[in-house]
Amino acid sequence: MTTLEDYLEKNADRIDKALHRYFGDVHGDLFRASAHLLLAGGKRLRPAVVILAADAVRKGSSDDLLPAALSLELTHNFTLIHDDIMDGDAARRGVPTVHTVWDEPTAILAGDVLYAKAFEFICFSDAADAAKIRAVKMLARTCTDICDGQSMDMAFEKRDDVTEVEYLEMVSKKTGVLYGASAAIGGILAGASPVQADALYQYGVNSGIAFQIQDDLIDLIASSETSGKDRASDIREGKQTLIAIRAREKGIDLAPYRRQLSGAEIDGLISRLQDAGVIDEVRAVAVERAAVAKQALSVLPDSEEKRLLADIADFFIDRGN
Repeated sequence: MTTLEDYLEKNADRIDKALHRYFGDVHGDLFRASAHLLLAGGKRLRPAVVILAADAVRKGSSDDLLPAALSLELTHNFTLIHDDIMDGDAARRGVPTVHTVWDEPTAILAGDVLYAKAFEFICFSDAADAAKIRAVKMLARTCTDICDGQSMDMAFEKRDDVTEVEYLEMVSKKTGVLYGASAAIGGILAGASPVQADALYQYGVNSGIAFQIQDDLIDLIASSETSGKDRASDIREGKQTLIAIRAREKGIDLAPYRRQLSGAEIDGLISRLQDAGVIDEVRAVAVERAAVAKQALSVLPDSEEKRLLADIADFFIDRGN
């Protein structure tokens, strides 16, 4: 029986080779900038979801749908390039961000190139034309939702009254819908019924929400080595995460923590939040979303691919623990 770790490793190697084949020998600053983050590695989780969803719907080789898997990775990287510009981040995946190596105008165009290429790559897939039209339509809607989610996230930074409902809508758009599209597009191109495609979309969206909530917990609790960024950076920057929302509901004022914090101060804050039940409550929401995601898979026949999809939902909430 294949473990999720082994599957993800083999899939990442396969995706890396394909990306190097298409983008490893590009010329000109714009196209090198487009390929910069793509070739810097990563777990390639969204392509894995595309392929697993396709193979859970039908048996056989998924080679014909590899371009669609690449499409979702291109989409993800387009959002990363633009996010790094908006956040002013200097590093990503252990390399300098695109706008710091080149400049902001070039980085914006590099992201736009990946955005356009994503639609082209879906059309490269060997699938029925009607299925490709549905997949392209879904990707277009997904990109709109991602932009809306990012806009909401930025607007929330200027507010201190964001509700849990608003937060969940924001993360479903900013993070969830791309996993939803990954699963549904893989299924659609493999011939999924409308019921199966919708179930795969719900699986992906809820998995993505669980992923983001766990990411918020990792930011606060995990070491910098584990999270890849400074501890409690969300608290320091005043991000309206579910942690911040639940803390406010329990009368814990996080405003004094919007500054550079010592390790002892962060530990003290974590203890306050744990004593108030905030950490456990937030963790429970992530676990619940992962459970909803796995339940959505019940419409699919049992298979190793279905099991691995469920394992991905569990992996999303077990990271950093």
